[in-house]
Amino acid sequence: MTIKTLDELVEKVKNLPKRKIAVAAAQDPNTISSAARAVNDGIAEIIMLGDKKIIENECRKLDVDSTLFTIIDIKEQEAATKESVRMVRENEADVLMKGLVGTDKFLKAVLDKEKGLLPPKAIMSYVCAIEIPDYHKLLFVTDTAVLPYPNLDQKIAMTNYAVKMAHKFGIEKPKVALIGASEKVNENNQNSIDYAIICKMVQRGQIKNCIADGPLDIFCACDKESCKIKGISTPIDGDADILVFPNLEACNSFYKGLMLFGKGELAGLIQGTTKPVVVMSRSESEKSKYYCIALSCLMSS
Repeated sequence: MTIKTLDELVEKVKNLPKRKIAVAAAQDPNTISSAARAVNDGIAEIIMLGDKKIIENECRKLDVDSTLFTIIDIKEQEAATKESVRMVRENEADVLMKGLVGTDKFLKAVLDKEKGLLPPKAIMSYVCAIEIPDYHKLLFVTDTAVLPYPNLDQKIAMTNYAVKMAHKFGIEKPKVALIGASEKVNENNQNSIDYAIICKMVQRGQIKNCIADGPLDIFCACDKESCKIKGISTPIDGDADILVFPNLEACNSFYKGLMLFGKGELAGLIQGTTKPVVVMSRSESEKSKYYCIALSCLMSS
C-alpha cells in the first residue's frame, strides 16, 4: 500500500512495534505536545532528557500528563544531548530527537567521531516528505537543512536517501526531478552537469529503483500542463515524487514557502546516520513535529 498523506503515515506506524525516542533538552512546549500525542496514539515510547522541573511545569501548562514519559533529569542542555546520543548509539533508544537545544550543539554531538551516530565517510543529509493541499501526493524534498552546496557525491547520496524513504512509503519506482532554473545542460553550470551524470547512473542501475531526469524547473517537475506548454519531453512528466535541489538556500526557501503560503505540513529526518535523527526548527508546528516522530518510527522499522 502506498502512503499518500501524512495521516496515512501515522496509521501505518500504529501497526508497527513501538519505538523508543530519546529527546535531547526536552523542555520545549511543541516537542512535549507532539511527544504526548505520539504516546497516546501508541506509536512511540518517549524518554525526555532535560531539566525535570521545567519539563513537568511545561506539561502542567499544556495539560499533559508527565507520567506519559520517562524523564531523566539533566539540567545542562549539552550534557542532556550527549546522553541522548549515547542512549541511541548503545541501542537503549531507537531514535534521537532534538528538543530545545540549539541545532549546532545538537549536531556536534551527532557528528562526534568517537561517540556520535555518523559512520566514517558517510554523508549526512536531510529529506522531508511534504503534504501540500494543491499537489496530488506527497513530495519528498532534499536537502533542506544540512548541505550548503552539495557536490556530485553528495547529490548522489541525497538522491539515494530520498529514494530509500520513498520506498518505505510504498512507492516502488519514485520519479526524481533534479531541480534547476531551466531544462538545459550547460557546460558552465556544474549543477546541470552533475544532474546529467546522475541521470546516466540511474539509467545504468548505479542508482537503483527510481526514474530520474534533470535539470527540470519546478513547473515541469510538478505540473503536466507546463510540460506540454514548454514542449518538454521528460519521464517525470509533471508527476515528481522527489525533488533534489542544487543547494540548501534554494531548497530551504522552497519548503518554508510551502509551509507559510501553501499550508503545507512535513515529516523530515536527518539521513546517513546509524539511527533516525529528528531535527526540527523551533518554529515548526506541533503537528509537523508529530509527523516527524511518525516518520522516524517508520524509517527505524
